Amino acid sequence: METRELRYFVAVAEELHFGRAAQRLAMAQPPLSRAIQRLERRLGVVLLDRTARVVALTEAGSVLLREARAALDAVEAAERRTRRAAAGTPGMVLATKAGAAGELLSKLLDAYAAEPGAVAVEVVLCGPGEQEGLLRDGRADVALLQRPFDTTAGLDTEDLHTEQQVVVLPAGHPSADRPRMSMAEVTSLTDLPLPRWPRRGGGYPDGPGPQVRDHTQLFQLIALGRACAVVPESLRDHLRDGHATVPVPDAPAVTTVIAWPPHSRSKAVADLVRTATRLWPTAGP
Repeated sequence: METRELRYFVAVAEELHFGRAAQRLAMAQPPLSRAIQRLERRLGVVLLDRTARVVALTEAGSVLLREARAALDAVEAAERRTRRAAAGTPGMVLATKAGAAGELLSKLLDAYAAEPGAVAVEVVLCGPGEQEGLLRDGRADVALLQRPFDTTAGLDTEDLHTEQQVVVLPAGHPSADRPRMSMAEVTSLTDLPLPRWPRRGGGYPDGPGPQVRDHTQLFQLIALGRACAVVPESLRDHLRDGHATVPVPDAPAVTTVIAWPPHSRSKAVADLVRTATRLWPTAGP
């Protein structure tokens, strides 16, 4: 398969509409349709169920979408890393979600800077889920990710810190003084719907909650009584007087990991990872 064919298929699979996919690719719809048909014939499978009104992924199509994204990310990463190596620019790029693991990141950068041979570290602050993409496509050399929110499949990782989650409520809400809440109780707060974060492709899932792009926007909506959110307990440091937090014991624990491409041969990345694992030898809460 050619990368061009994979790009065509990913556009159609994400849009689930040939017209929108063709517009996104800046091409006419008929050649796009023919390209997808040729790809299906070559693979001997049906990738898309087509009706007069709906386009849907088959099981085979879902598998190819996942694999095609990974393959295209790898190609883009190779291009970017090659150009950066040719430019001879020293240092490395670390991507992390804005507002997450702030104290952990500060300690890591200070400890690494004291190491012999430390290079400059450019920190890129990302929106939710963006740091994973920067690492996979070569714009970052290393990243701080949080499971289960971020996907670490295909990356090398070391666990650094695990913490529990809390629900953030408007101050004065009837549930704000409770000693704990369950996830079922959180989702039953119809007056405070959970937020909707953007998907990787940019769209938002359906639901009653407000669309949000970052934690600053989210916490303002919560203070206004328009939403609640379940977040790692370390984010309490970013809250103001208009918020209250309640532990949610049955929410999944959040583990911060340091991640890097498995094929990385960067001494700087290896030194940074070694520093991180020395600071946090276990991922206990």
